Amino acid sequence: MMKKNFKYAAIAACLLFNLTVNAQSISLLQQGNPASIRGLSVVDDHIAWVSGSKGTIALTRDGGKTWNWQQVKGFEKADFRDIEAFSDKEAVIMSSGTPALILKTTDGGTNWKIKYSNTDTAYFFDAMDFADHKHGYVLGDPINNKFVLMETQNGGETWSAYKNPPAASAGEAAFAASGTCLRIVKGAIGITTGGTNARFIYFNITLNSWQYDPLPLVHHKSSQGAFSFAMGGDSGLFVGGDYADDKKKDSVAALALPKLDATLHYYPIKTGPLGFQSCIEYIAGNTFLSTGTPGSNITTDGGKTWAKIDDTSFNVCRKAKYGKLVLLAGNGGKIGILKP
Repeated sequence: MMKKNFKYAAIAACLLFNLTVNAQSISLLQQGNPASIRGLSVVDDHIAWVSGSKGTIALTRDGGKTWNWQQVKGFEKADFRDIEAFSDKEAVIMSSGTPALILKTTDGGTNWKIKYSNTDTAYFFDAMDFADHKHGYVLGDPINNKFVLMETQNGGETWSAYKNPPAASAGEAAFAASGTCLRIVKGAIGITTGGTNARFIYFNITLNSWQYDPLPLVHHKSSQGAFSFAMGGDSGLFVGGDYADDKKKDSVAALALPKLDATLHYYPIKTGPLGFQSCIEYIAGNTFLSTGTPGSNITTDGGKTWAKIDDTSFNVCRKAKYGKLVLLAGNGGKIGILKP
């Protein structure tokens, strides 16, 4: 009798998963802008900003229905790979390439002011995240075997080098693919890496030191590794793969579970997202959304099972800090919305 009940429960759970996933869809809101969009910050259910190549910035105040596009004057060749927004007036943008730049607006993008500039060609910024309105970080590729880590304590007005940046192994780097290889989780800095290593590097507050954990994702080549991570529900999830072989399905996702001693243990996901994924975002409960050039995938059970919900190529997906709005963005000025 117990075997029958277990069998029926498993079938019911499978049906519920399929019904939940089938209800999810992605609708295209915008396309046709020549910029490649990789920066996305969703403030609430109405306000969101995107940033990308050719000095491109866009702002919506109506949940993505309409967008105000612009090229930041004087920075038309900049590649703004990440953006952090606090309202429809205040936002910080970060550029990859030379010069390495951080700009800020407090008037909805009418004016942008340089808050950091570095013409050293060794500097290449990958991602930015804020713990709160005042305290934020920018991550850059390693120099002299140390990751570049910049810090602000006044909302992006001034930036300084972090005193104790994490170490990098030879050939290891971070990916400026979606702005989500760096995240601040409960006040702690977390970084995912690729290249010769696929690792989760995070600052252990209890030990007051950096911890370096290997991830079971494909790596060794400069195009491979962990591109993004998100924490939520009962687990943490890491995605990536090989952007040079984006249909490759194995070793593109990993699951992290905390143990009783508070350490993280990592497990490869045998049947994960279908192909390379550049971004993952925690939605609610045990639901995560991931996206990449082969399309978007969703899990409702913390990464154990996945379903592909869209074939459109996107670079980044983000959920509102204060609300339920979930947007996606990619090449060609594409912007999509996750429909429940």
